[in-house]
Amino acid sequence: MKVAVVGVGAVGARAARQLASSDGVAHIEVRDTDAEKVGIVVGSLGRDRSSDASGNDDVAGVDVAVLAGPSGTHADLARRYVDARIPVVSVSDDLDDVRALLALDATAAHNGVAVVVGAGFSPGLSCVLVAHAATLYDIVDEVHVAKVGTGGPACASTHHHALANASVDWRDGQWVTRRAGSGRELCWFPDPIGGEDCYRAAVPDAVLLQRALPGVQRITGRVAANRRDRITARFPMLRPPHPEGGVGAVRVEVRGRRGNARDVHVLGAMDRPAVAAGAVAAIAAIAAVTGGVRRAGAGGLAEMVEPVSFLAELARRGVKAAVFEGAAS
Repeated sequence: MKVAVVGVGAVGARAARQLASSDGVAHIEVRDTDAEKVGIVVGSLGRDRSSDASGNDDVAGVDVAVLAGPSGTHADLARRYVDARIPVVSVSDDLDDVRALLALDATAAHNGVAVVVGAGFSPGLSCVLVAHAATLYDIVDEVHVAKVGTGGPACASTHHHALANASVDWRDGQWVTRRAGSGRELCWFPDPIGGEDCYRAAVPDAVLLQRALPGVQRITGRVAANRRDRITARFPMLRPPHPEGGVGAVRVEVRGRRGNARDVHVLGAMDRPAVAAGAVAAIAAIAAVTGGVRRAGAGGLAEMVEPVSFLAELARRGVKAAVFEGAAS
């Protein structure tokens, strides 16, 4: 299997390393506008397993492409790969980017390839957790997703702008737009993160999950933020973000009915977001080539993969989920 990794920031570099250590991956084409980053990644993977393909604009010659560049730039490039009948995995967490990628559904289905959208930490791992929790119910009524932490600078920039734009929630069969930075909710994440105030934001989780669970009444997405984050969200970032953020976490709350009983399940995961996102993207890329996705077309992980086997492979690679145990209020 030959894989193109486009963009080798914090997430792309992790995805490339995960792919290089995977059975069946013979070679990785590394592409980025930053020649220094490409040199570091190719050097760490070995020139027998990887090569610098930044100067090559041809999308042909690979079995799958992992798009890990800055969010907001993935849809046009994904279309080129789809037109060449090459499956695509995108880690973008930008709402507009995700919508544009999902619009490739008919073209990708016609060409017989998968476009796996939002294959990162959240969305991505969070979507798989929701899909797993949903199998525990006869009817799913509500899904609520929250995340804390960012990966590299591109992720931090997307998080910053998400708090300035309008959030999109699914409520009773229609989309509801609300002001980002509103709707404070205290969410509890796996230790050592603990409780964090989370707010509405322009995140694509609800858009992806509504396609996988069309009968759900309510789907929301929130991000952890402090007062400074919310005040400065509508201004340029005051200082450059760190090369990689610290430890982060995702939390999904799924409510539904089993028989006549109503129940709630809360699942989560704690890791460095870039590390977890790289593993998710690598597993999704392999699945897109080896028949591990459910259908051709564009969709998020909740509708494209079998959650138990996906989570098992993530755990084997060191990214483990946690189950909340306690009394729900």
